[in-house]
Amino acid sequence: MIGSWNRYNARMTSTTDSKGTQSQRRLGIRIGIFLLASIVLGIWLLNTPSGLLGKADAVGYAVCHRIDLRSFHIGTRPIALCARCTGMFLGAFLALGFYAIFRPKYGLFPPKKIIGLFVVFVFIWAFDGVNSYLHLIPGAPTLYEARNEFRLITGSLVGIAIASMVYPVFSQTAWIEWKDERALGSFKELLLILLITVLMIVLILNGNPLILYPLSLLSAAGVLILLTTAYSLLMIPLLGKTNKASRWRDLIEPLTAGFILAMIQVAVIDFLRFQLTGTWSGFHL
Repeated sequence: MIGSWNRYNARMTSTTDSKGTQSQRRLGIRIGIFLLASIVLGIWLLNTPSGLLGKADAVGYAVCHRIDLRSFHIGTRPIALCARCTGMFLGAFLALGFYAIFRPKYGLFPPKKIIGLFVVFVFIWAFDGVNSYLHLIPGAPTLYEARNEFRLITGSLVGIAIASMVYPVFSQTAWIEWKDERALGSFKELLLILLITVLMIVLILNGNPLILYPLSLLSAAGVLILLTTAYSLLMIPLLGKTNKASRWRDLIEPLTAGFILAMIQVAVIDFLRFQLTGTWSGFHL
């Protein structure tokens, strides 16, 4: 009887020690990730232009040509991203926000008809992009005058398409009990997102600096959110977190790790581009 009791105590002590070791290991990983995030972010903040718009510019600098003539302006200052990238990243930001709020943990892709429409969105985006690019080549034939309004609209459509395909992948990867329902289930729901996007487009085209300022910051945030989401999809399985989260708090480590990788990408491209051009400004035609 005493021997059995001693063996039981030994097993319980071993189990407790094992749990304690695992808890300390998780704490160490979390601290390490946050320290690395702080270091990467700190270095980037110290070596990029000052002010919120300056930081937004530095984010845009890593993913966008930021050509002056193809950007919207706050006074004489171009906003963080060109018209097409502004639409794309704001469109993705709005769509991801819509799904996170109104379709939490929904993990199925849109119906095939909507995916087919997304293919059309991409085609229109690419077609307008090629036509716009041809305007850079003297004497090249073009089909119509390239305008920032077209760039903004086609970019927004592709941003919605990207977010609508990425969100279900994230839900299926992250959540324990992801919902077997479509995040975007009908054309009526897509129309609602498009109406919200139209409002955003109207606000941008209005040109009011009080509106363009926050939207410029949000477009830069959209870049970081999309990059963080993409890298988090890599880090979730690497950190053994696949289908283990029941709330956002459970994803702190992979999301932070994804953010670190996103910032490293931005910082490296910023550094290389600045070494080549010697300026934080966009390209000039």
